[in-house]
Amino acid sequence: MHAFDVLGDPVRRRILELLAEGERTSGAVSEVIRAEFGISQPAVSQHLRVLRESGFTSVRAEGTRRLYAVEAAPLAEVDRWLERFRGFWEQRLDALGTELARGKRERRRRPAQDDTNDKNDANDANDKEERP
Repeated sequence: MHAFDVLGDPVRRRILELLAEGERTSGAVSEVIRAEFGISQPAVSQHLRVLRESGFTSVRAEGTRRLYAVEAAPLAEVDRWLERFRGFWEQRLDALGTELARGKRERRRRPAQDDTNDKNDANDANDKEERP
């Protein structure tokens, strides 16, 4: 099965997200997936099998438990394939980063300017009160 066929399924993507946080038992994965997607335990097991057979996950026995973990190689393959397309969005993300930084700088400056304006407004109000 091609990597994008594997990743095209939202259940399998979610399983990989869970495993990216660290190794998990099949029972723990099944519990989360069943709650989020409303599918049966055998269906979750089938998704785990697809991920394992396609190389996206590995499994190891620990007593009676089966622990699943993410394998990096297929994800690196996907990353290499995506490399040729990064130019389409990296420039825009860089521009977005610049705009966000500019906005933060302006917000940091604004309170100082607002304090100055507040002091000027207070001084103006005091001047008006002192005038006969």
